Amino acid sequence: MNSMRQAEGSRYVEDLQALERDGRLRGLKPRAGIDFVSNDYLGLASAPRIKNAVWDAIDAGTPIGAGGSRLLRGNCEEHERLEAEAAQFFGAEKALFFSSGYVANFSVLTTLPQRGDLLVLDSLVHASIHEGARAGRADFRISAHNDPQSVESTIRDWRAQGGMGRIWIVVESIYSMDGDLAPLQELSLIAAKHDAFLFVDEAHATGVYGEQGRGLSACLEGHENLVVVHTCGKALGSAGALVTASTAVRDFMVNRCRPFIFATAASPLIAVAVREALLILQEEPERQQRLASLVALTHREMKMRGLRCPSKSQIVPYIVGDNSDTMRLAAALQARGFDIRGIRPPTVPAGTARLRVSLTLNVSEDDVCAMLDALADETRGRSR
Repeated sequence: MNSMRQAEGSRYVEDLQALERDGRLRGLKPRAGIDFVSNDYLGLASAPRIKNAVWDAIDAGTPIGAGGSRLLRGNCEEHERLEAEAAQFFGAEKALFFSSGYVANFSVLTTLPQRGDLLVLDSLVHASIHEGARAGRADFRISAHNDPQSVESTIRDWRAQGGMGRIWIVVESIYSMDGDLAPLQELSLIAAKHDAFLFVDEAHATGVYGEQGRGLSACLEGHENLVVVHTCGKALGSAGALVTASTAVRDFMVNRCRPFIFATAASPLIAVAVREALLILQEEPERQQRLASLVALTHREMKMRGLRCPSKSQIVPYIVGDNSDTMRLAAALQARGFDIRGIRPPTVPAGTARLRVSLTLNVSEDDVCAMLDALADETRGRSR
């Protein structure tokens, strides 16, 4: 028995050593330096309004834990109020609250698409989407990134090979590592043409884009073939995720979605925090406007310094390529007081290791310019 345990431990050690040789060994680091890494885009994670809303709820007797699944005693008034207000805010028939964006994506894709259906996944969608596709009943294929023609061709090829089920087109509205935007209008037309569902992960757009931060899919809400995930742990500053959809889809999820049925419900205090964040989006539009100004400034300043940036959003990738070079550059910027992290495969494609600079209201324009000066200086130093 001891020899078996030693052999198992040795296998883990060998795998870790291989990651280290490839420059891909990961570890946990504390927060340090000026925030250019979080997804707290609107600075709501520490917003006094949200803190006060949670304290008021505690004083009013709201429990910390739900105590059970939503289908048992875990269904709290706070969950239902959030879902009703979120559906109204986003313009959907219904909303369903999950404990995280990962769980929401996984839940949708392992519940709604059925055997005989086809998922067409953009090549750069979140890992949670890929995991849900692999674990679900439906077949899935990968389309070229942000290429509606590739989506159309994938659907036609599958039909020509005898595919008879429902199509699901699965995309992010803003891609988390590249910062580019999906062609949602074109994809919506393709979905209508093929009687397909359009599933949009708005993780990095909710709160940032659309009127009052309703996301890039807001103009499509109300379509019966639309299912959207709005993550609450990024621009909304809290945790969890809201799935917005038709009444039939929501009710089917409640009855058939195993991660929803068998998991303890999210804390009702988190539901309170998300409700307050949605109110802030409506009552403090200057947050969204300030972030847009910061994004525009950053891209202007990068161009002035000769720094490459393929994005136009608050997600600013700086492609380095080599894994070790990426981590050395990140460490150099951290040493200068900027919290910037390196992103390596498999999170991004091989050969595209990068710095992922995230713009939030936790930094000022002066912070941005100082960070870009440091980046320009360090990249010049590397090229000498």
